[in-house]
Amino acid sequence: MKIKTSKPECIWKSNTILGEGTLWVKSHNSIYFVDIKRKKIFILNTKNKKKKILKVNKEIGFLSHIKNNIFILGLKGELRIVNLKTKKIIKSIIVEKNKTLNRLNDGKTDPKGRLWFGSMDNLERKIRTGSLYCLDNNLNLTEVDKNYYITNGPAFINSENFYHTDSRDKKIYKIKIDKKLKIIKKKVFIKFKNKEGSPDGMTLDKQNNLWTCHFGGACISIFNKTGKKIHKIDLPAKNITNCTFGGSNNSELFVTSAKKSLSKKDLRQFKLSGSLFRIKTNVNGSIAKRFNYNI
Repeated sequence: MKIKTSKPECIWKSNTILGEGTLWVKSHNSIYFVDIKRKKIFILNTKNKKKKILKVNKEIGFLSHIKNNIFILGLKGELRIVNLKTKKIIKSIIVEKNKTLNRLNDGKTDPKGRLWFGSMDNLERKIRTGSLYCLDNNLNLTEVDKNYYITNGPAFINSENFYHTDSRDKKIYKIKIDKKLKIIKKKVFIKFKNKEGSPDGMTLDKQNNLWTCHFGGACISIFNKTGKKIHKIDLPAKNITNCTFGGSNNSELFVTSAKKSLSKKDLRQFKLSGSLFRIKTNVNGSIAKRFNYNI
């Protein structure tokens, strides 16, 4: 099937320095996303068009839904289970206590409802202090992989196979794990050229095509299972950071962007940088599982 996409529509001029962490919560009819640097969570109800912005006390890379108003947040040095309505903190899990200059970046749940996320050097120095972690439903934390500059993704084909990215290295890896979360196989799936920017957040459709954001590349590329580029979406923002499927049929793509490190010339050319976009498609995305934790 040939992929068709609409012209990207700006649905929130959110002005994010570093927009990230798109999450569609069907029961809320809402798209959630974050601004890492401004420590904010943005919520847009696509049915009634209501917008809400919540402030947190640490840089936030992602959030994942548990139930009702309860979410798990990926913060600098901490995973926090919180009721976003009452602000009540239910649980706090400290991550990388000995790496105080690291922060958590991108996170997604796998088909078993486990939470996967990566860390990175917050100052973005050229040091490989980033790791990939998995948090299971008993809140056991496992370091699955390490030596990353800037972790991004992951995107799950199934509970044993997934894609994961090192943005600074411009590489998307395809990784296979066993039941004990040990890596059996890891290979470079795609390497971006300099002019393409860096691979950032990504998601999969039902055909297992990989929709990949280009940070610095003003577009999203779609790759099939063999790594062949089969479609491209140009966007009116330079730094495209994260995307997820949502909407009533899970056929709309929600996309975040970032103003970070853009010159005045860039900002003149890409006036909508830092906005949230919606793209209509003729495919269905794979639905994000809730984080499987009993409260």
